[in-house]
Amino acid sequence: MALMREVNWGLIGAGDIVRKRVARALADAPRSALVAVARAQADRAEAFAATIGARRWYASTAELVADADIDAVYIATPVHLHAAQTVAAAEAGKHVLCEKPMAMSVAECDRMIDACRAHGVSLGVAYYRHFYPAVARIKAILASGEIGAPVVAQIEAFERFDPRPDDPRAWLLDPARSGGGPMMDFGCHRIEVLLNLFGSVTRASGKTTIAAFDRRVEDTAAAVLEFERGPLATLVVTHAASEPRDTVTIFGTRGSIRVGVLNAGDVTVTTADGRTRAESHPPAPNLHQPLVEDFVEALAAGRPPAVPGEAGRAVAEIEKRIYETALH
Repeated sequence: MALMREVNWGLIGAGDIVRKRVARALADAPRSALVAVARAQADRAEAFAATIGARRWYASTAELVADADIDAVYIATPVHLHAAQTVAAAEAGKHVLCEKPMAMSVAECDRMIDACRAHGVSLGVAYYRHFYPAVARIKAILASGEIGAPVVAQIEAFERFDPRPDDPRAWLLDPARSGGGPMMDFGCHRIEVLLNLFGSVTRASGKTTIAAFDRRVEDTAAAVLEFERGPLATLVVTHAASEPRDTVTIFGTRGSIRVGVLNAGDVTVTTADGRTRAESHPPAPNLHQPLVEDFVEALAAGRPPAVPGEAGRAVAEIEKRIYETALH
């Protein structure tokens, strides 16, 4: 793979995450430029390109990846499109940074990885919490032994979500497009955090339910993960609770770590002597910025991105086990 000093981006998709963070991150990263955008509604593509500062627009993925000026593609479309669009980009010689979850299945993840490998391009997955300073700090505390061996980890992610049928994000409730409910949508982010902190999972199981809404995907789910060298972890996600939650709690043999709101980055450590200290490690103002900057730096250095396709596949494998066991 040739080293790249500057990266010209093509952006596929026009959802809320693009407008809120992705387009700005692509434009603001050093040695990075947002060149073009493609969106499904061709009649709105030109106006959208102007809105987000892209130089030109296309009506299809095929047209965008054929643009010789584009070096890398950011895929921000519904999940069911990720695999085909990644393969098309790879075959056109474009590097790919794909939104989470990586794909609808482990088999699709494998297709994406194989295509990028065969065509000598990089593949990254947009698990931006991997770059949170709070997560890095937790890893450092765990490595130091300050709280002893971690024995229990608990994550709660509650986000009220009951969209109208005409809501632009209503596709998340269509299993054929999303693959599942909150466990797929944002549970995947927390699975990546747990893998980042504790390594390989030996066993995963789950339960899903429709607790409050009339829909075809779960609105609430729980998972239990057993780590090869780490704690027993529980993950609970829901679209139905009225109170938002974004917690991480780790209990060790000599102390604990508590994060009340992971997106805020406040960390409380309790040590063996019972003393408690508060630390603050907030994320970047644009949560996608460190993700994009790492991908650009990886292309410049000829190294894999910090969250490669294999990391996305590992999350997909755990999601598969969670949903399969939830059926029994």
